Parts: sequence; C-alpha cells; structure tokens
Amino acid sequence: MTGAETEDDIPLGERKTVTDFCYLLDKSKQLFNGLRDLPQYGHKQWQSYFGRTFDVYTKLWKFQQQHRQVLDTRYGLKRWQIGEVASKIGQLYYHYYLRTSETSYLNEAFSFYSAIRQRSYYYQVNKEDRPELVVKKLRYYARYIVVCLLLNKMDLVKVLVKELSEEIEDYTQRFNTEDQLEWNLVLQEVAAFIEADPAVVLNDNNSVFVTSNRLQDGGVPPLEQGMVVGQLVLADALIVGNCNNQVKFSELTIDMFRMLQALEREPVNLATQTSKQGTLEPNEKPAKRENPHKYLLYKPTFSQLYTFLSASFKELPANSVLLVYLSATGVFPATHLDYEAGPYDFGGVLTNTNRDVVNGETGQKRNQAQKEMHCLHPGDLFPFTRKPLFIIVDSSNSTAYKNFANLFGQPLVCLLSPTVYPKSVQGSARQPLHALPVLPPPGVLLRLRPEQRPARAVGTRPGVPPEGVPGHRPDANPITEHR
Repeated sequence: MTGAETEDDIPLGERKTVTDFCYLLDKSKQLFNGLRDLPQYGHKQWQSYFGRTFDVYTKLWKFQQQHRQVLDTRYGLKRWQIGEVASKIGQLYYHYYLRTSETSYLNEAFSFYSAIRQRSYYYQVNKEDRPELVVKKLRYYARYIVVCLLLNKMDLVKVLVKELSEEIEDYTQRFNTEDQLEWNLVLQEVAAFIEADPAVVLNDNNSVFVTSNRLQDGGVPPLEQGMVVGQLVLADALIVGNCNNQVKFSELTIDMFRMLQALEREPVNLATQTSKQGTLEPNEKPAKRENPHKYLLYKPTFSQLYTFLSASFKELPANSVLLVYLSATGVFPATHLDYEAGPYDFGGVLTNTNRDVVNGETGQKRNQAQKEMHCLHPGDLFPFTRKPLFIIVDSSNSTAYKNFANLFGQPLVCLLSPTVYPKSVQGSARQPLHALPVLPPPGVLLRLRPEQRPARAVGTRPGVPPEGVPGHRPDANPITEHR
C-alpha cells in the first residue's frame, strides 16, 4: 500500500487477499513455534500437529504464488520473506526426518534449501540495516550445511562453508554484535567435522567418490547356506554422544553422525513414492518404517537419558529390539575392585552434569564411598533387559559392561570398544581410542529387520513451483533456533 493510498482506495478483493495472506502467515508462525512444545519422545503425539503445520504452509505457499502481484503492491512482500517461508518448510522436512528416520525427507529439505540459494531469496538482506535479518540468512546456511553433511554432499558443503564464512565476515564488520565469537565457532566446528570424516576415496579408475555408511539397495550380503533370518526387528535406537572435546557440528558429534547413518538405507526421491499431489494429511497413518526410529541425544543428563530409554522401552513393539549406542567419556571406579563387585562398582559412562568437565576429571572428585551419580552404570540398564536389547558402548571404560548380566532371558547383545591400542596402531590426541569407529557394517544392523518393503510416504510434498520453493529439538544456538 503506497503512502498516497488509503484503505478505501484499495479494491475489496485485493484487501481480502492481503487479509487472508496475513491470517495464513500468522497461523503458520503459530504452528511452527508450537513444534518446540511437542514431546521429544513417543511416536504418536506429534504426528497430527506436524500434519496441520504442513497443511498450513502448503496453503500459504500456494496462496502467495497465486497472488504474488497483489501482495507485492499492496502488502509489500519481499523476497527474503518468501525465502523465510521456504526455509521453514525445509526445517519441517528435516525435523520430520529426525522424527521418522525416513531419509527421503532429507532430500526434500535439501531441495528447498537448494532452491533458496539458487533463486537468491536472501540476497537483498545484506542491503538492509537489520542485523536480525542477516542472522536468519546465517542460520539458513548452517541448516543447509547440516543437511548436506547428512547426504554426503561434501563438495557442496565446502562451497557453502566458504559462502558462510564470507557472510559472517560481512555481518561482523557491518554490525557491532555480541555473537561474533559464536558464529566463528560454528565455522571452526564444521571445518573440524569435515576434516574428521574424510569420506572420500579413490576407485579403480582413480576418480574420487564419496563413501556412505548407509545401506545401499541390494547391499545386504546374502545369507549363508542353512542360515535363517530371525524374527526380531530393530525398531528403536538411542544414539548418545557425550565425549569430552569431541568433534561436533550443531548437536551432532562425529560418532553420532556415523552411527545414525549405519542405521539407515540410502534416501530415495519422495516424489517417486507418491502418485497424488496434495498435502500431508493429519489423519493419514504412516507406512511401516523402513529404517529404525532413532533418538539423537547430545550430552543428555541422566534423567533425560532415562526418560527417553523408558519411552522407547514402553512403546517397543512385540518381537522388536531396542538399540542403545553410548559414545561417552568413561567414569572409572574410585577404589580397587574385588571379586564381589556389583554392577554399580565398575563405573560406566558419563552423563551431562550441567557443569564444566575438564579432561574427564569430574568422576574422580567424589567421596570414595559413594558412586558417581552423573554416570550410566551397567546396572542402570538392567530393567530394560526385560525386552530384547542391543548395546554398543564406545568409551574409554567400555569394559565396565563386559560382564553385563542377562537377568530375564531375553535376547541381549553387548558390543564394546577396545580400550588399549594395538601396537600396530598409533593413537592421536584429536581422536582418542574409544572414538575410533566400532560400527558394524550397516547390513549387520539392518539384517535384524525381516522385511524390506519400500517405504510409503506419509503424505505428499508441496511441489516446487517455477518461482521459488514450496510450501526438534529447538534450542538457543544459531543453527537450530526456530525464529
């Protein structure tokens, strides 16, 4: 609306268009902000809410596309606002991937983020004297990098990191902000992450290609003669990262990154799995998951870890297995052990103490007559052996779990990382022994699934139009904050 115009000068139909757009925009923001209040565990409580959110964003995108000229002249719609809507949809698909473990949604998030960059939706942001808009652009870059890392698009990651570095430099020069060190830390983290996971090898033709920990189609080795696939299904997995000073980006350590991929099949194009166009229906029941459902827990406290364990245990279907992967600093016993030591006398792995831990020394600064309370002891997992359990301990004190008792006769597997370097292997300060990969081949973990049906999409994605892209844990760091 121009300054010379009054509301009465605008045709009634155009006023209604602006009003309807504002309603959809406000409703989408309300639903999106409500995502942070959804329970982070459980399989059913969040699905209908995600469905409503997808539906509103689809309507919002189609509406602004159909009425772009009116919104440009009467509302003053700017390209960065269109990019913000597209970025939110990308976040929706990324968090839907985290909730469902369906890797196809990673491709959807990537297509949205890629279109934002290709169409320069945030280009004009740098010309406005509003630092909060530049922060939106920086967060978009950081989220885009996370998705590219998960899809092993390492060449693109390096390009995006270079662009992000330039954007941060411009941002810190133009504005006197307090988050300069924080954004520089983001750059340092992603650079270290790329260096720590050089998943690039040469093939027989001396050409470079990127390897993946995910299971490829047809990649499951055939059964040996006489072997029979069991009836247990790997249904849920808790992936815990709590190592001191380990390489990470956002809330994903290098160990968590490798393990979550080992529990997934390669993503497929979601569009090829659907035959109709529309939105994600709130009441549409999801297909049986092709990948086991995962919880990614970065430095959880003991109570948080136990809450997620209990929720997974409660909802674990019949004939299913719960996998617990613990990549954490070891907590060692304070006194010499005798032969009558129990499951709480060998120490365990560290949980978040909500205070600084320097070089793993917290576990040593306690009364010798007491057990470390910020520790997951082997005995803490005993109640969950009432159902089939698969434990992987990746820690300097993994041996605390070597005599893990099977009290209830249910299937139990416990894999432990080594604690001493072989003479032929040289260690490094950057990657301690227990941080070396102990992952079984993907086919071993996914072999627990007796069926390999193609996954069906929970709903259909809003299509990418010619001009633009369509229409879980939130926290306060610049990568994942929902603003």
